[in-house]
Amino acid sequence: MALEELQGVIERCRGLPETEFKEEDHSIFQTTACQCLEEGHAAKLLEILQDEKNKDFVICMGWNCVGPIVSCALKDEQEPEYRENCLKILDHVVQISNPKELLVGLLEQIEEAFGNNISKTILLLLQPLQTVLLKMKHKKAYSVGLSLATIQSQLSQLPVPYTTEQRKQDDYELCKCCMAVISFIKPFVDEVNRATKSKQNPSCNELKEELLKFCMKSLEYPLLTAQLHPLTEEIEDNSLRTFATEILVYLLAMGESLPVLMVHQLLQSRKTLREIDPLKEDVKYPTNSLASLAYLLFVQHIGIDQFPALYSPGYFLLFNMEYIAALISRTEESVLSKGLELFEHCLLTIEDNNLSHKYLEMKNILGIPQDLVKVMTLCPIEHLRKSSLKLFQQYIDKFDSEGKYKLFRCLLKTTQHAGVQGYIIQNLKNQVDLALKPGNKIMWFSGPQLMPLLHTVLSLPEGAETDLLQNSDRIMASLNLLRYLVIRDNEWENQTGLWTDLFWIESFLKPLRTGLNMSRAHYEAEMRAKRENRKIKEAPNRETQCSLTVGGKKLPKMTTAMELEVLQSAIYTFDVMESVQARIEELIEPKIKSRAEDKNVANEAS
Repeated sequence: MALEELQGVIERCRGLPETEFKEEDHSIFQTTACQCLEEGHAAKLLEILQDEKNKDFVICMGWNCVGPIVSCALKDEQEPEYRENCLKILDHVVQISNPKELLVGLLEQIEEAFGNNISKTILLLLQPLQTVLLKMKHKKAYSVGLSLATIQSQLSQLPVPYTTEQRKQDDYELCKCCMAVISFIKPFVDEVNRATKSKQNPSCNELKEELLKFCMKSLEYPLLTAQLHPLTEEIEDNSLRTFATEILVYLLAMGESLPVLMVHQLLQSRKTLREIDPLKEDVKYPTNSLASLAYLLFVQHIGIDQFPALYSPGYFLLFNMEYIAALISRTEESVLSKGLELFEHCLLTIEDNNLSHKYLEMKNILGIPQDLVKVMTLCPIEHLRKSSLKLFQQYIDKFDSEGKYKLFRCLLKTTQHAGVQGYIIQNLKNQVDLALKPGNKIMWFSGPQLMPLLHTVLSLPEGAETDLLQNSDRIMASLNLLRYLVIRDNEWENQTGLWTDLFWIESFLKPLRTGLNMSRAHYEAEMRAKRENRKIKEAPNRETQCSLTVGGKKLPKMTTAMELEVLQSAIYTFDVMESVQARIEELIEPKIKSRAEDKNVANEAS
């Protein structure tokens, strides 16, 4: 029945110009073709469409077959011969039908695919789509751009395989699709390449823009989140790494310069707002895409042979800072780890103590350590926290003395985390120790230059009411620094300037002593109250419990015994602080008294 109806519409339309085809003819042809395929008459349908007498009809109406063919070709458990006939029908229609209508039909099928059919549809239609695009004479660049945008939009719904096992299994066939897309765009890249070399056919500039847009988007997805480690005995194949390599090859083939691309963001930051169109530039060269490109070049060394080593280590770090900042501000493990790796490779090119303090005036140079602090303190992934701490130290080590001084001063003002503040103060202590060694004349960590930094360090944010437990890391580091200075710097040498005015130290130690007494009394009272409560509710099976919420998450309930343990630990912390403070006071008190007496004598004499 369907075959007869199909032949009827073909015979009725045979010899008529396309303008006289009725809308119902399109609908009948599409419906009956679909029924023929569903009833298993693929071979007969192919025969009808290949009939020379029906060629004009197929040219005008053939694109209506695309939807039914795709639906049937994607069905599971097909006979090989049936699928082969479906593909032959598709190939025949693609070869002779109107390219404009075919393009719409093919893209419609790709766009409507969902779930597991996304990759299957793309893999099925890429070759026919390429054939159609190559046949187009008008609006070719626009059509290629539309096709690539549609494909990329659909692929972006597929998860990027992260582990080697996931990549090998390629359950969603993303890796296979990426390699197929590379083959799909090759003839268009070759066309641009030929036009670039011959400096003819300016219309290819539009095609180049569309292809460049695709390459930039591909650098962000899937390459920004993909694992791209080199091949080893364990990793025999990495199709996403191959995809990345081909993207760089295509960029070069289209006349793009990798060095120019890399310094693009730096050059943009030096232009005035009148010189650039921010929206246009961001679309053409997105920061995330360039960050991904920087990772490929400098960490994975993909395409590095096309990047001349002409830059100083400092400039190399400088133009990568925007990309590092973009990557380590992300929370995804795959992206964040790339940012840390890129930062590490940039730091490896710089010798310790060689990075000028002037770089601190540049964009992102001060922002990066603050981003690292966020990773160190907030990231839930342990190995990334450890990596960021390691890089934080390496970053400090690279600056000259003035750079370290200014970096410490800035970080102490902007960082609120007590543990990080304590770490910075420990670094300050190391620099002072270096400055006090014979033969070292480091003005920034001795004498008058050091005092403003010491005043910042040896202070309590809220005086005696400061939460000593919350700030224990910072306070202990400050006390250790002060004890070191009192012991290491002799009063008669006074290299640090500490002994010039001892009375300001009392403005740190006195409220600290008061705060320790208040805190100890509070925690001891809490312990007594808990012990009393436990005696009242002595039954073991009814032991009092409390819950604690941290960062919006409920921690396991604490028993009274556990609470007492926490309180005792706090008191131990106060004991340690007090012992270090007592030692400092023991060392400086005689000198303070002596100076006070001298001052009184001088006053009496006057």
